[in-house]
Amino acid sequence: MKKLLILTIALSTLVACKKKEEKVEETEPQTTTETSEATEKKEEWTVLFDGSNADQWRGYGMETMPAEWTIEEGTLAFTPGPEGGKNIITKDKYTSFVLSLEWKISEAGNSGIFWGVFEAPKFKEPYMTGPEIQVLDNLRHPDAKIAGKLHQAGALYDMVEPSEDTTKPAGEWNLCVITIDQKANKGTVVLNGKEVTTFPLHGKDWEDMVNNSKFKDWDGFGEYNTGHIGLQDHSDKVWYRNIKIKRL
Repeated sequence: MKKLLILTIALSTLVACKKKEEKVEETEPQTTTETSEATEKKEEWTVLFDGSNADQWRGYGMETMPAEWTIEEGTLAFTPGPEGGKNIITKDKYTSFVLSLEWKISEAGNSGIFWGVFEAPKFKEPYMTGPEIQVLDNLRHPDAKIAGKLHQAGALYDMVEPSEDTTKPAGEWNLCVITIDQKANKGTVVLNGKEVTTFPLHGKDWEDMVNNSKFKDWDGFGEYNTGHIGLQDHSDKVWYRNIKIKRL
């Protein structure tokens, strides 16, 4: 009887341990998957500027960064020089993406954010090929008062007006999120949390917009789906920070 009792206890202990092992085996893969998914989601974004260096950038038509672009208190700052034309572009090229950054413009200042920039000797400036999302002091710069709203901050420059002015005053930071989705044929600009501009990227609607703009007869303008991201030297002081991009 005693031996039978000992055997029963041993068998019960063995079964309990086996069930515990099976439970661990069932739960461990789920934990690993959740961790992997969280890591993958975090790694979707590529940091283009985090305040410490400008290693992801170079001057347009240059191998290095122009001296006019410096790091000031964690921002990528442009101070105009005597020559002009010191635009910068990303070292990598992008097709469909979400670009998130903050910009701050000086009083009466002007700058811009390009995409689809094609670099070639015949194109002296990024704006010759790359469409531009306007960066502007809407209150003081004269561009804000001509051509309707086509030259105001958040506009697809000279082609699509922003639906409303959501900018903060010169000297304050604006959060700008630009989505370029070539497959969906849709571009959007979200400025300070509000979607202000939507536009097609190719096809008849795009061609109509170009034909009704200053770019009508520009060879190469907006023709490159894949290209560099650019930041503009418009001879005014401007700052950028927290720049990151996610490919779609």
